Amino acid sequence: MVSRVIPVDPFDLVIFGGTGDLAQRKILPGLFRRFVAGQMPAESRVIGAARTELDSAGYREMVVEAIREFGGDFTYTDKQLKDFLGRIEYTPIDALGDAGWADLQELMKGKGRTEAYYFSVSPALFGELAERLQQWGMADRDARIVVEKPFGRDLESAHALNATLATYFNEDQIYRIDHYLGKETVQNLMAVRFGNMLFEPLWNAQFIDHIQITVAETVGVGGRGEYYDKAGAMRDMVQNHLMQLLCLIAMEPPARFAPDAVRDEKLKVIRALDPVLPHHIVRGQYLAETGNEEKMPSYREAVGAPRSRTESFVALKTHISNWRWAGTPFYLRTGKRLSARSSEITVVFKETPHSIFGEDAGRHRNVLSIRLQPNEGITLGVTIKEPGPGGMRLIDVPLDMSFAEALGQDAEQVDAYERLIMDVMRGNQTLFMRGDEVEAAWAWTDPIIQGWEARNDVPKPYDSGSAGPDYANELMRRDGREWREVTP
Repeated sequence: MVSRVIPVDPFDLVIFGGTGDLAQRKILPGLFRRFVAGQMPAESRVIGAARTELDSAGYREMVVEAIREFGGDFTYTDKQLKDFLGRIEYTPIDALGDAGWADLQELMKGKGRTEAYYFSVSPALFGELAERLQQWGMADRDARIVVEKPFGRDLESAHALNATLATYFNEDQIYRIDHYLGKETVQNLMAVRFGNMLFEPLWNAQFIDHIQITVAETVGVGGRGEYYDKAGAMRDMVQNHLMQLLCLIAMEPPARFAPDAVRDEKLKVIRALDPVLPHHIVRGQYLAETGNEEKMPSYREAVGAPRSRTESFVALKTHISNWRWAGTPFYLRTGKRLSARSSEITVVFKETPHSIFGEDAGRHRNVLSIRLQPNEGITLGVTIKEPGPGGMRLIDVPLDMSFAEALGQDAEQVDAYERLIMDVMRGNQTLFMRGDEVEAAWAWTDPIIQGWEARNDVPKPYDSGSAGPDYANELMRRDGREWREVTP
């Protein structure tokens, strides 16, 4: 099954930080894939802008290397690559000064295309870039800017960042990108919930026992140690990625599938979240890997801080205080150096109110598992009779739909960045966070962080390759529940 490609209008995309890691790993290869798919019009241009002294020819060589290393396994011809490179330009630029801005202004002058500026740089430069775009006449009403996380490190800084951007751009021009929202299965959350009569009548506290959201990684902090030790799992993952998944799984049906209608409902979820009690959160730090010739360092070794109290793992329990979810706990969990790379949302339904099969039948529950990565798909566990004689023995079996199998192995797998960049060009903000949504998330997160800092809390150590600290399992056991196993 081949997906239908809908071209966008011709555009100019300026990538500030165009020589950086994100541009090379995700943005440039993703744009090339869209070009090969026929979604990027021939008149469009991609303009790299960074402090690195390069000319356009040198930048094109870097683009070729990025595509070959990070482009993934897809087929393209030499002509397609050559045609794509013909749309690539580069200009050295100083975000903190005036150097290069006149050249960029000249490149962007009077082309009559959609104009977008991707801030693939440190958030500390967002305000400087926005101010200079206005000074040089490129921040007109039709321009769009794309800003990467982190959107601040607390409520105060997020509010200041939003205020700075709002000085030069309207809210409908600002695209705060969270690549998790571009994943196919994340969007399928809305399709599953609001496109199937089967689920929505049961999607409430009357029928659902609890919901688990897990984002597990096998990698450590790697080369991000300096940034990560100032952020931690709570700021880096929970406040944005897991919060967005929680909103999509818990929000009310929007009146229509439109950007502000969807984001209004997500905002209501965040504002209805209960505070997290101290005994409802567990923090952890991974230890060094053992039994391996290429031993991986511990978290503290990786960040070069032997007394660091920054968490690489968080598990917490919270509730949503509204009519739909009153009394239903939500368990969130994320961590690095765990046993498998897995992102999954698990909806555990309540047991039947009465079993007609007697005590020997055992306890059975329907479980809906939505796998975000890897092997994107949906599994619904149902209870059936075990085949064969010997009475009514019940077993749980999965109704399993892998997207690759159900839609065909040749179904186009579109990277999240590809989809989101194309949405920017369409002017569709549905999968991007609004300013008040970001601030509401920080308003919930800040007291949690302030609480453990006030308690002088030390993260619990856990083995690399495990499911996290044992205390996280206790968090569930106290409620008579257990985490889903972290599996690839």
